[in-house]
Amino acid sequence: MIDGRRPTRRGDLPPAESRRPRDSAGAVLRAVLDHGPIARSSVARVTRLSAASVSGVVGSLMERGLVREVPEAAGPPGIGRPHVPLDLAADGPAVIGVHIAVPRITVSLMDLRGRIVAQIQEPHGSTDPVSVIGAVAARVAAIRRRPGARGRILGLGVATGGWVDSPNGTIVEHPALGWRDVPVAAALGEATGLPVRADSNSRALLRGELLFGRVAGRARESAVHLFAGNVVDVAFATGGIVHQGPRSASGAVAHLPVEGCREACSCGRVGCLQAAVSERVLIRRAMADGLIDRPEIPALVAAAAAGSTGAVELLLERARLVGRAAALLLDLFDPEVLIVAEAGANQLPESLATLRAEIAAWSSAGAVVERVVCPSSFPGAVLGVSGGAVALDQIYASPLDLQARLKAS
Repeated sequence: MIDGRRPTRRGDLPPAESRRPRDSAGAVLRAVLDHGPIARSSVARVTRLSAASVSGVVGSLMERGLVREVPEAAGPPGIGRPHVPLDLAADGPAVIGVHIAVPRITVSLMDLRGRIVAQIQEPHGSTDPVSVIGAVAARVAAIRRRPGARGRILGLGVATGGWVDSPNGTIVEHPALGWRDVPVAAALGEATGLPVRADSNSRALLRGELLFGRVAGRARESAVHLFAGNVVDVAFATGGIVHQGPRSASGAVAHLPVEGCREACSCGRVGCLQAAVSERVLIRRAMADGLIDRPEIPALVAAAAAGSTGAVELLLERARLVGRAAALLLDLFDPEVLIVAEAGANQLPESLATLRAEIAAWSSAGAVVERVVCPSSFPGAVLGVSGGAVALDQIYASPLDLQARLKAS
């Protein structure tokens, strides 16, 4: 047993992929992520690669410290050569994730399994881009000095709201922060010396769900991810590929009209989804009603969990509005799974039940809502996971390109 996990046996494996993977090293590394500890022969079976190909790729991955042999997980000795399982390298390389929210920054250190090893979170001193990027760079430097970061840092991922041009690493527009055309990847790359990739909240979190989420297997078929925080956005994927769009602008649903939304929006209309369900609106109402003593969504969720009727009603109202938007997405995409990252649904059973009930009432897709609609796999850690998932997605897509990217940085 390794960390409570027994080695994967042949009978445990899902059916092999119907076609050969685009990147052999990425396929092998993902097989170890999904099934490790796992023998090379089983990796070959699940990836449809030859034994010789798997052997060569594993050697390269071991040289880079990404996988290791775990003799302690091997079965009892028998006739023939023993199968020594492979697993991800414990205490090996890691990534750093950055989330830039409206009120705060979150910087996390994550291992190759997507587990948060260390985290720093603090409010903005100023929302000026230069100030925020400087604060992020300082916190990245601080987290790299921590004992858990002694291994190599393979990359840095950034997640934020608004319109993010991921290929160019630019925050094109973030109305809530007042940012336009901020080259966040280039600026942080220069400040940290790390390869940097940026993406929007939902696309970042969907990448995490596809890699190590609770419903990753189903999500790799087709998935929609709805993020509702201070910013609201959406991502969708088919065949494990997250859609970006030719302008990297997919998922803009902030101004989606939803029946029941009464808040005035910055765009001049009434009834926009983001204006009605953003955390800023929710917190403003909670503070005005004396439900919480600090302007943070965790405080409202904690008050609801402690039995505050007013806090519960605010979160249930939000769940109903988010549910109506989710019903539209379910009908539009008909995904295998629809994942909702919303503070109440992630942590309060009554909010999740309300969300699902509203989807069932408003959707005409005929889906079994309890099966299709899932809360985030990272309740309480959405911000910490999002940026790191952007970096990990790059690693698992093409792990043997890491050396070139590190040298280029």
